[in-house]
Amino acid sequence: MANARLTAIGMAVPDNRITNEYFESLIETTDEWIVSRTGIRTRYYTRQDEFTSDLCVRAVQNLVEHHAVALDDVDMVIVSTVTPDQPMPSMACRVQHRLGLTRAGAFDVYAACAGFSYGLVMAKGLIAGGTHRKVLIIGAETLSKVTDFEDRTSCFLFGDGAGAVLMEASETNQIGACVTGANGEHGTDLYISGFAPTLDGQPLKMNRCIVQNGRKVFKWAVGKMSEQMRVLAGKNNLTLDEIDWFVPHSANLRIIDAICNETGFPGAKVLESIVDYGNTSSATIPIALCNGIRSGRVKRGDQIMLLGFGGGLTFAGTVVQW
Repeated sequence: MANARLTAIGMAVPDNRITNEYFESLIETTDEWIVSRTGIRTRYYTRQDEFTSDLCVRAVQNLVEHHAVALDDVDMVIVSTVTPDQPMPSMACRVQHRLGLTRAGAFDVYAACAGFSYGLVMAKGLIAGGTHRKVLIIGAETLSKVTDFEDRTSCFLFGDGAGAVLMEASETNQIGACVTGANGEHGTDLYISGFAPTLDGQPLKMNRCIVQNGRKVFKWAVGKMSEQMRVLAGKNNLTLDEIDWFVPHSANLRIIDAICNETGFPGAKVLESIVDYGNTSSATIPIALCNGIRSGRVKRGDQIMLLGFGGGLTFAGTVVQW
């Protein structure tokens, strides 16, 4: 089987920076209340005429600007999103066209906040199987377009952004063993509303917005991610002490802190994107990793555990060596 490694990374966020003070005029809240319960200080929102595909393209362009890589031989584009511009064609097809990647196949992943990690797993499999050699994996969301701004418990959580990585076949393997899983019975605890049945069985059109049971998701996330950190380390013949960086899905800083407390993993070795960007779903992990690399914190050869969790409820992760 062919080996694989990550060779480039990029990110993009909209220009419109939203502070916590913005929500003080919408709901009964304060900056102090939001920070104390989530860690979030700012997030970014797209314009009305700016969409997920736009952020995808900008993230890939950012990747090219920072790395000496060519994309003309990319043979697959994978985009993870729950906020596509439209149901069809896929975001991956739009990105493939807009970037002129005429030799690439394209498909979307619909696994919510774990979607980027699922994309890494699938890209690794395509390369290992010998069918592909160069894969773009993008996590991108415009969650501001599906946020219920009347929901005091969640409207301040979400932001818009995108992150992209390039995975290539290589002589050495730097993409480790993976974990994937789902607990579909918790699907009603975190979802985007759409059509729901009425008492007589006829569909009732509802506003499309994020709905979540924060307490249940919090409890599930802490327990499941703590468990899967140990499983993932074991599958890669590592101890948690040998992990240089942990990059979880940035849903809430309190969730990350609770996972660290449960596993004993030091918070100083966690890369997050929640404080400055909010919960950007599929984009939280690549944005956090990108910032960690560009700040110089992540060094070549570091062992990095990437672990996503989200609506479904789903989870997926792997260990990569940068």
